[in-house]
Amino acid sequence: MWQEIAKYGRKLVEHGLVESNFGNISLRAGDRMIITRTGAALDEITVNNVVEVDIRDTSSMDIIASSEAVVHREIYRQTSALAIIHAHAPYAVVESLLAGPGEKISPVDSEGQYFLGEIPVVGGGIGSCELAGNLANALSRHRGAIVYSHGTFAVGRTLGDAYIVTTQLEHSCKVKYLYERVRQQKKENK
Repeated sequence: MWQEIAKYGRKLVEHGLVESNFGNISLRAGDRMIITRTGAALDEITVNNVVEVDIRDTSSMDIIASSEAVVHREIYRQTSALAIIHAHAPYAVVESLLAGPGEKISPVDSEGQYFLGEIPVVGGGIGSCELAGNLANALSRHRGAIVYSHGTFAVGRTLGDAYIVTTQLEHSCKVKYLYERVRQQKKENK
């Protein structure tokens, strides 16, 4: 399973969806999850950069798991997700700052409207129980969400599914940002 995590870690970094040592990835395996370790460079994942932890209970291994393990755990508990990707996609972060926590982002591109619908922006501190509950709630109804000022979380049946949602979130936020900036400039130039 670590090879699959490594594949998508490299893709996330190569496509600018996350800086190397930020973000995290996990896969569900029954009542356990394989998750990247805290501080792991996503474009250099090896078998030593992932850890297996229980989904139901915390354990001593949580100390070396990603700081977002509590969030992944709660998403797995409350949704049917089998894979989770958390990225720090820049346009998604900007759009979350413009929208605010508790709001929704409405894509202006047809693909975003079709595949994502409204994108929830949730609040909560990094790795907090508040964030875990807010994200699990949002992801029980949506395939992706954005944490205010922090980044995207995407779920799927596979890491490939979660990766596509991650790229769609960033693409839709980028198109929305650029469209609204150009539209504003046109108004100011009249």
